[in-house]
Amino acid sequence: MSSDLLPASYRHLEPWVDRWALASQVERETTRRASTGAQLKAFYDALVGEGDGIVAHLNALPLDQLAAPERRLLYLMLSLAEVAPHVELYRGDPRVPFSFEEERFIAEHGAAPGFNGDLYALPNRPA
Repeated sequence: MSSDLLPASYRHLEPWVDRWALASQVERETTRRASTGAQLKAFYDALVGEGDGIVAHLNALPLDQLAAPERRLLYLMLSLAEVAPHVELYRGDPRVPFSFEEERFIAEHGAAPGFNGDLYALPNRPA
């Protein structure tokens, strides 16, 4: 029995929805860092071959009007984009090897208060 979490053509990917269909970049990064290399690889293997079809499916729809199943499918693809470098480049390491602590940087959507788009006008910017 299907739960209709994803469009009919992609219902076989529903086992990944609870963990990986995440709306924010912060959630995706946090989940990636909390995963094992084996978990990243399993998710990657399940979705990577589906990518072209999923992108074609989503491109046929207005992004701002996605129904919940399509929105979850988009979130799965965004999680795949988060996970792929760790599988393809970092040998399954859920962190970025030889790098700073990622938790120091938090993705912020939208402009910071008072930001007018001019990076040179930011206060406390070194000359």
